[in-house]
Amino acid sequence: MRKTTATPADLARRARGIPAQPGPRQAVATADTVTTAGPANTTEGKGAADAVQNVIAGAGPVGRPEERATVRLREAAPDEPPRYAPEWLELRESADAAARSLDLLDPLRSRLADLPGRSGFVIHDLGCGTGSMGRWLAPRLDGAQHWVLHDRDPYLLHFAAVASPRSAADGSRITVETRRGDVARLTPDALVGASLVTASALLDVLTREEIETLAVACAGAGCPALLTLSVAGRVELTPADPLDAEITAAFNAHQRRGGLLGPDAVTVACEAFAAHGATVKLHPSAWRLGPDEAALTAQWLRGWVGAAVEERPELAARAEPYLAARLAACAAGELSVVVHHSDLLALARPTGGASS
Repeated sequence: MRKTTATPADLARRARGIPAQPGPRQAVATADTVTTAGPANTTEGKGAADAVQNVIAGAGPVGRPEERATVRLREAAPDEPPRYAPEWLELRESADAAARSLDLLDPLRSRLADLPGRSGFVIHDLGCGTGSMGRWLAPRLDGAQHWVLHDRDPYLLHFAAVASPRSAADGSRITVETRRGDVARLTPDALVGASLVTASALLDVLTREEIETLAVACAGAGCPALLTLSVAGRVELTPADPLDAEITAAFNAHQRRGGLLGPDAVTVACEAFAAHGATVKLHPSAWRLGPDEAALTAQWLRGWVGAAVEERPELAARAEPYLAARLAACAAGELSVVVHHSDLLALARPTGGASS
């Protein structure tokens, strides 16, 4: 897989420099640390449970297990670990960019072109993280754009704003504002004037009620939604191992904890948006990870196995040698992984008289 975009770190350096990481983020391992230390630490007998301690926040279980890693607005305790570390979001950005469906862009462009009385677009990016969705999408759309970046983490919001694109595909200007927000409180009023709602890797960490809220808000505002990289619950590792299926099932169960939808999210979202009059289009968007993505694969493996063991502790004894072998194969360039995702485009009925 080729890297198709600059990383957020590259973009931030070109703009104004990467802002200092406050508080507990200074203790989070970097991607370079993971690449060099990951497999060696695991094979020296630390085991699956200890290996999970090296997981970058967001790649797997971190902090208190009852806490949810969503865009829900909540003040963090002083000792609370970050839910999504910028290092993890940076590590996955190239894989995300390569995976997102280009086939959904033509129908999206057609809908945006049909919007009445628009001299530019207002795009709300929910759970924006470091802003990777904007860096991928904004340069692929013509016309002036104003991006409203929503996240609960003020540091990630600052990072996203610093590293945002400055011009659209046709050279039109892009502007940005940031908002701390909660998808569960999203209303049509919050989306007044919106041309598009976007999100990446968000649906699977929402509940049925939160997806319904999102669908209602988009329908009320008459704006389309492009919701990418929702996990599909299927993973393919080559070479295969007999334990792959058990780890996958346990991981999927972990994703459904506390009423979250996990791999069921795309089906629920399709039903919710369709029930509110939207035309829904789906397209696969799998990560395809090989030797060039070894750092990401190693982090994903730790998080994937760690979540499975957290869900089913009886797997720990077998998961330890399994993880060690997988990490060793990854480090040797002998492992490839396909992590299946889905992209969803919901074309709500426009409220301003545009054609559907």
